[in-house]
Parts: sequence; C-alpha cells; structure tokens
Amino acid sequence: MEHLQQEAITLLGLSLKTKTTNENGQSGTDCGNLWQQFENETYATKIPNKLSDEIIAVYHEYEGDHTQPFSYFIGCKVAPGTAIPEGMDRLTIPRGKYRQIISKGTMPYCVMDSWKEIWDSNHARTYQTDFEVYDERSKDWSDATVTIFVSVQ
Repeated sequence: MEHLQQEAITLLGLSLKTKTTNENGQSGTDCGNLWQQFENETYATKIPNKLSDEIIAVYHEYEGDHTQPFSYFIGCKVAPGTAIPEGMDRLTIPRGKYRQIISKGTMPYCVMDSWKEIWDSNHARTYQTDFEVYDERSKDWSDATVTIFVSVQ
C-alpha cells in the first residue's frame, strides 16, 4: 500500500439517487443495481470525450465513517467542461492524498474483502472521496485486479 497525491478527476456517469449504507448489506444491493443499470444500458459507450476506457466507482459525501450513509457514483474520466448528456451526472474527485490498495481475485469478492480490510484498518481516513478503478485488468472476473484509492490525511 502506498500513498500518493492524486490530481482532480472529472467524471460523467450515473449516481445513486439517494444515499446508501453498509448496514444489513444495503450498499451491496444499491451499488450492484447501479452497476447493472450502467452495464445493461451501455453508459460507458455513451459518455462523450472519454479520456480512457477505465470505469471508476466513487464513494463520496460520507455522513461519518463507513457505518454511516454515503453517496455512490459510477462513470468514466472526461475532460473538464464536457457537457453532461441527458440522464447522466457529473462528479469531480477532488485533488488529494490517497492510499492505493490493489485488490486481486474473483469478482466481486476480492473488492468486498479489500473493503472489509480497509474498514478494520487504522488508516488515517478522511472519509471524503474513495474510488475504485476498473480497467483491462478487471475484465476477467475469475482473476481480476482492481485498484482502490482511499482518501487519507
């Protein structure tokens, strides 16, 4: 795990319409449903001016720690100022200090296990904005690699 300074990233994609929570597995259902919508309606192909083919999932607007409600977003990197297509949302991941964690294994369990380790860790988290990067390495769900960025002090 390493710390790095991340520049701001502008994204276009889909947001959960209401906040979710990790209580009773609710976020797994809510975030999973948003992923299904994003994939089934091929949003990644509809996003204009993409800077890469990466898909980024963002946890933000935390109301406290990981036990409290938060917002969730899925999208792709775009140039700042890109027009927002109808039915999509924009989100900017702020510039900041992040801890990078590499999650490897069978999807989605490897990512779930990484988050459990993050929640149980003593990282100096800021609970500002955390995100996962899905790229070519995460296409094979039986042997996926996902990079997780956790905002830290």
